[in-house]
Amino acid sequence: MENADEETATVSRVPTKSAFRFNSPLIQVSLMGLVCFCCPGMFNALSGMGGGGQVDPTAANNANTALYTTFALFGILGGGIYNLLGPRLTLAAGCSTYVLYAGSFLYYNHYHHQAFAIVAGALLGVGAGLLWAGEGAIMTSYPPPNRKGTYISLFWSIFNMGGVIGGLIPFVLNYHRTHAVSVNDATYVTFMCFMAAGTLLSLAILPPSDVVRDDGTRCSNMKYSKVSIEIVEILKLFLNWKMLLIVAAAWASNFFYSYQFNNVNGLLFNLRTRGFNNVFYWGAQMVGSFAIGYVLDFSFRSRRRRGFVGICLVALLGTGIWAGGLVNQLTYSFNDLPENRLDFKDSGSDFAGPFLLYFSYGLLDAMFQTMVYWVIGALADDSEILSRYSGFYKGVQSAGAAVAWQIDTKKVPLLNQLIVNWALTTVSYPLLLLLVFLAVKDDEKSVEEGDMKESEFVSVNSTIAKSY
Repeated sequence: MENADEETATVSRVPTKSAFRFNSPLIQVSLMGLVCFCCPGMFNALSGMGGGGQVDPTAANNANTALYTTFALFGILGGGIYNLLGPRLTLAAGCSTYVLYAGSFLYYNHYHHQAFAIVAGALLGVGAGLLWAGEGAIMTSYPPPNRKGTYISLFWSIFNMGGVIGGLIPFVLNYHRTHAVSVNDATYVTFMCFMAAGTLLSLAILPPSDVVRDDGTRCSNMKYSKVSIEIVEILKLFLNWKMLLIVAAAWASNFFYSYQFNNVNGLLFNLRTRGFNNVFYWGAQMVGSFAIGYVLDFSFRSRRRRGFVGICLVALLGTGIWAGGLVNQLTYSFNDLPENRLDFKDSGSDFAGPFLLYFSYGLLDAMFQTMVYWVIGALADDSEILSRYSGFYKGVQSAGAAVAWQIDTKKVPLLNQLIVNWALTTVSYPLLLLLVFLAVKDDEKSVEEGDMKESEFVSVNSTIAKSY
């Protein structure tokens, strides 16, 4: 992982004419957004269908358990692998596993054998770790230092549109299959085509030495931390009191996906309506991230006060949304499922309440994760330190998700699942408030080290949010 003071290191200045050159940071970051649009964006849409688009979610649950187990490990190790292989090989290897994962459900559609899906899920966990490590390195090193917030916002807008477009695919391809229980083959094939396109696009990502910024500077000769140093520093995180205060939020941040995707969208709505709902679920992510990001960046001059207000706002909104979820959950269970699943066109007013709840879940997801990333970003300015903090967060997050998918496989009562999700998010709020009180300072000088201006730094971190 590059050092913060190396981010602006240059070896030459070359003449530039346009920001729209292929080797400009703008084009390269946009390409990275398109890669994630095609791969994790489509994966999000597929997962949001509930059970991977199948009537029985067992195969998808087991595949996701394997996925997040390996992701927990390679989310931390991915940075070192990226340093060895470079962007093209790292990203292409990571993206190819998404194609395999979607293909495993095409296979399952015909043969109903779980083994392929589980192995593909485990491989996807490896690939996702590589992909997101590469994405993080590119976001750090390619943009000019004073425009990172703008470039990361651009990336996340393109990426999240993948979930929106991905939601339209099963909606359109299964529109007339109102009584179908699993998506058709064309749905999986279309997802695979997008993911394959993302794999090919990843080969267009240039290494830092070939990227020329608008001022004519190049990024090259970046120094990376040694493997031995990273291992020691990563192990120290498990004894770091700041990270221990983040554990609850990290564990909760992907824990609720299995409940929301399988047991709300998957159980209450028919096939075509699940795709319709996903369009709005991932669209809500964009709205939620922007809204809480504005509060965390611009609501008060004091950074600490902005943190307090942001956390309290998410806590209040989250309490209201989970309370609405409780009211909805009391109407059905595994042993008392609705006789007719809701349809956006035919169910009339019965559709509105559950749809609004599912939309609100997407809104809360983005706000919660953006809030956590902002808190992490406020703990330090140095990119090496922040990369380790983020890796710890992704590792704990993925471990929690692995457990959650397995809980759903065991058919734990739905009410119990909702209560656990609500409790996990609720416990995290006072811990985050305590962390902000103890570790976040109001001046522009970092708690740890570095000299990045607060306005730029907060903007960078407040635009980062899920996933996968």
